[in-house]
Amino acid sequence: MDSGSKIFLIVSLFIIMMGMGLSLTKADFRRVLQYPKAVLLGFLNQIVLLPLIAFGLIQLFDVSNEIAIGVMILSACPGGPTSNLVTHLAKGDTALSVTLTAVNSIVTILTIPIIVNFALGEFSSGEEVTSPVGAIVGSLIVIIAIPLIIGMTIKNKKPQVAKKMDKPVRVVSTAIIVLVIIGIVIKERAQLVEQISESFSIVITLNVLTMLVGFITAKMVKLKFKEALTICLESGNQNGTLAIQVSSLINITLGFPAAVYSLFMYFTAAVPIVIGVKRDKEINETKGLTGVN
Repeated sequence: MDSGSKIFLIVSLFIIMMGMGLSLTKADFRRVLQYPKAVLLGFLNQIVLLPLIAFGLIQLFDVSNEIAIGVMILSACPGGPTSNLVTHLAKGDTALSVTLTAVNSIVTILTIPIIVNFALGEFSSGEEVTSPVGAIVGSLIVIIAIPLIIGMTIKNKKPQVAKKMDKPVRVVSTAIIVLVIIGIVIKERAQLVEQISESFSIVITLNVLTMLVGFITAKMVKLKFKEALTICLESGNQNGTLAIQVSSLINITLGFPAAVYSLFMYFTAAVPIVIGVKRDKEINETKGLTGVN
């Protein structure tokens, strides 16, 4: 990836995360104490179980070391603002989704370098590969911590300005994600067919399996349906743009699994969205029949 593309990707992620900061308040972090079981389960699913599931799938699928490292990087980057939008569309618990995204975004500044370092050591075929831990941490601070702080500061000091900025920034963020994926597809089109064919099965399995694990574990601890649906979507929607940025610090081709994942995760997310909308409609109809407000 040339320097211009890297700068574009960094600026893009900065805007995306600042947009998320514009929607955050202190209450989103205090909500950890209000919903401790749901937040803890979501945290464990995204930060602990997801990389473990990814590692297990790598053992099952016959993929190259390059794809294996890319899948581990992807698993280290839990859902960004996109998961909040998908949760909202599915009529899930948007507040819980925002809280999980906020908490996990900060925690991943520490966990991403650890998982990347492990992946490089495990799947580098005995080659001496140095993990750019310092560069990764520095990059994550620039594209996660700083824009979140800026967004939250604007929200706190100038709430009306934040309100006006919120929708345009969300639109720009969505457009940026699309442009990043299109850019990679165009730039790496010569390898694309081969990379999609090798990455598709494992990343789609990772996507579907983590959504199922998220929902099942939530029901096991007796969370409400909306909370279970939210953890399902948070667990199964990775921050592909962030994974591509982290990959670019090592080798941009490691970002192929993230690019493939980003192209297809919206199709699989459609299933819980349909289920959530249908369930919400049924509940509202029941309330209407019984006269419950």
